[in-house]
Amino acid sequence: MPPVLKAMRPKQWLKNVLVFAAPGAAGVLDDAGDLGLTLVAFVSFCLAASGIYLWNDLKDVEADRIHPTKRHRPFASGSVSIRTGRALGVLLPIASLAVAAATGRWETVVVIAVYIALTLTYTFWLKEVAVIDLLAIASGFVLRAAAGAVAVDVPMSRWFVLCVTFGSLFIVVGKRYAELQEVGVEAGTRATLDTYTPGFLRMLLSASLAGALLSYCVWAFETAEGTDIPLYELSIVPMIAALFRYLLVLERGEGSAPEEVFASDRVLQLAGLIWIIIYGVAVYTA
Repeated sequence: MPPVLKAMRPKQWLKNVLVFAAPGAAGVLDDAGDLGLTLVAFVSFCLAASGIYLWNDLKDVEADRIHPTKRHRPFASGSVSIRTGRALGVLLPIASLAVAAATGRWETVVVIAVYIALTLTYTFWLKEVAVIDLLAIASGFVLRAAAGAVAVDVPMSRWFVLCVTFGSLFIVVGKRYAELQEVGVEAGTRATLDTYTPGFLRMLLSASLAGALLSYCVWAFETAEGTDIPLYELSIVPMIAALFRYLLVLERGEGSAPEEVFASDRVLQLAGLIWIIIYGVAVYTA
């Protein structure tokens, strides 16, 4: 992979699949027009996120050089110049707003703009504020879901928003927990790692997991009202399996790179596939 492309972290684009959540749940992805608009929102988020990752790595370049694995990143290793990174860091977010405008809805542009502002603030300030850093990252996931919803003009129920919020917190807190186990406070580049303790993060993991499960269950039963076959309710089973499996991964000391876990753990992939099938059938055969 070319160093410049690597610096844009294309593996992280997997997170932007959340853009498809609201349109998928609303059952509009079988419409070519709505699918196209969702894809446009997805591309816009990928450009915005890559631009922010560049600024994040530029800010942390000195700390990354002493990290056991992050020292191989393009800026830390010197394979991509700081000047090139800054130029792309400006161009990519601007391009993302232009792409968002192609949806024809100003709300999509606003959501992307809020995401850019939030993540830039996180990069240069909020990442150093304990607890707030977790909430800021989780908010980024909620904005991803919101971008898909506004791009095709479908509503998001309160339970859907809560499910995304708590699910995002679970992943984010798990990442911090794994980082703390993997490298400790001395070897990490996270300014807040020396503030967190394993016990505190375990409590947050428990709370966010409970919130995600409860909100998903209520959302599933709420959505199932008026249906004859309990497919929405059955989708709870693979969701529980996926969340518990990820919790097991965290307890093994893994999970500092969630995208790699999702790309390699076959049990997680199987649970995800079963969930997609059950929920997809429920939505698109109703």
